[in-house]
Amino acid sequence: MKLPTLYLPLLLPVLSYAQGGQSMEEKLAALQAATQAAQSAGDNAWMLMSSALVLMMTGPGLALFYGGLVRRKNVLGTMMQSFVLMALVTVLWAVVGYSMAFGEGNAIVGDFRYLFLNGVGAEPNADYAATIPQQTFMVYQLMFAIITPALISGAFAERMKFSAMLLFMTLWLLVVYFPMAHMVWGKGGLLNAFLGGRIPCFDFAGGTVVHITSGVSALVCALYLGKRRGYPHEAVKPHNLVLSFIGACLLWVGWFGFNAGSALGSSALATSAFVATHFGAAAAALGWILAEWLKNGKPSVLGGISGSVAGLVAITPASGFVKPFPALLIGFAAGVVCYFMVAAVKHRFGYDDSLDAFGVHGAGGTLGALLTGVFATNLVNSALKDASGRPMPLGLIDGNSGQLLNQLIGCAIAWVLAAVATLAILKLCDVLLGVRVADEHEVEGLDLSMHGEEAYNFES
Repeated sequence: MKLPTLYLPLLLPVLSYAQGGQSMEEKLAALQAATQAAQSAGDNAWMLMSSALVLMMTGPGLALFYGGLVRRKNVLGTMMQSFVLMALVTVLWAVVGYSMAFGEGNAIVGDFRYLFLNGVGAEPNADYAATIPQQTFMVYQLMFAIITPALISGAFAERMKFSAMLLFMTLWLLVVYFPMAHMVWGKGGLLNAFLGGRIPCFDFAGGTVVHITSGVSALVCALYLGKRRGYPHEAVKPHNLVLSFIGACLLWVGWFGFNAGSALGSSALATSAFVATHFGAAAAALGWILAEWLKNGKPSVLGGISGSVAGLVAITPASGFVKPFPALLIGFAAGVVCYFMVAAVKHRFGYDDSLDAFGVHGAGGTLGALLTGVFATNLVNSALKDASGRPMPLGLIDGNSGQLLNQLIGCAIAWVLAAVATLAILKLCDVLLGVRVADEHEVEGLDLSMHGEEAYNFES
């Protein structure tokens, strides 16, 4: 009798055993190895996809979002800042950045064991991600390092020299981003809650590392460079909100790789972070729109897309720790608070944060990091265990009120490091190169004065 092909896989173990092949122990070991290989393949596929999604957040996402918000004469210069950082940060990360962030140094910064990516290959690093190649983990973390300095460029848009921007970003990564990434995510880092940090701060995907550091640095840049010519007396309107709309939508999609990818595997935790991310963005968009509608009488497209980004920012540190409904609350709060920062606080103090990098990322990141200490629960993330192996309480709703203090300390460290280091780096760059473009170049626009090109040719 000829058996259907469907049943052959079921008979193979029996046939193998009957033929006097491997022992039962060897068969079980082989089965376990095959299971682990399958898990590794699935996790690796998700992490490579997440890496691509996060890179998409910078180019085209952020490039389009920022590019549409500036004046026509500065669109290429603004988009070029995001693009060139994709290249600059990659090289710096390969040479020294990954090692400074994830090498086992001290509580502040990593050592140089991974210099030039030495030893970073197909074998997993069990301390960080046990089921994927360390090279995959490395390239995923690189995408975070790329977008973070690009966020800062929104504060000094339309008035910073290209050469000074390159020097500033290089030094900023070395002094601010790499040490902060090590403190929060590196083994033995000061704020690492899961790998021996003295101050356990929960930051699933970068509230402190990415958004507070970039947002606070953006504010310092805006204050140091001063206002754009004519601001605020002359209207400085976005030249193409359609570009910004497309960019914001790409950011929303890419953010799933940013937050859900931070589970570092294709798991239930990744699903939870995915859901929290989407819910936070949606609630924040509605929160901003509602606040703007009540104040101005009309809901704007710019308000809607800005609100969604604010929600994505705020849910980032909490995404792997909170349930869906708290994610809605965090998002809605971010939409309202960030609108207030942009519509009221910026105008009250008169600083020219061109594209509201501080109002969205600095304020939203701080709010999200603090609310993580309220809503984090071990029902979502049970990785932190006590000596008996039971999941430990995480946030206030779990009964751990002390976590709020840890979150506050983490935010304070990020604020102080970003503010002090950014000011020092700007002064150095100003001495060496001068940071602000000449008045005639600002009037002409950065596209022509810095790059010799124009975004739109109306003569052809």
